[in-house]
Amino acid sequence: MRNEYDREGPDVSAKLTYLLIGGGIGAVLALLFAPKSGVELRGDIADATRKGIEKGKETAGHLQEAAGEYYEVSREKASELVHSAQEKAGELGEKARSAAARSANPFTAAVEAGKDAYSAEKRRTESKSITEGRPAYPVVDEDSTK
Repeated sequence: MRNEYDREGPDVSAKLTYLLIGGGIGAVLALLFAPKSGVELRGDIADATRKGIEKGKETAGHLQEAAGEYYEVSREKASELVHSAQEKAGELGEKARSAAARSANPFTAAVEAGKDAYSAEKRRTESKSITEGRPAYPVVDEDSTK
């Protein structure tokens, strides 16, 4: 599966390369057609070449830095996905083991289901009583029983 960086990466680097090549060609042509002596012209060409090389090195450094950042981000995401997959696999394995244990003995399975239902109801009523601020057990009014 390709993401937006895969689509933009080659286009940006190709455009940058074409820009540098075009700028270099334009600078050389401008120098060749300028009315200067041979010594001045060679000096200007050498200066333009040095500037072009420096700019190329600078651009390569920026691209290398960006590639390193993309690598780190993708490595972290992959690590998170692997960790998450391992957790899910462990959970599914535990569920499978408990299901196998319950199906081996129907009586044990029924007792376990009863325990689970009791625990769930107890949690539900406890959380309800906490939010309502009342005890979970019914309160009997002594006046109403007489």
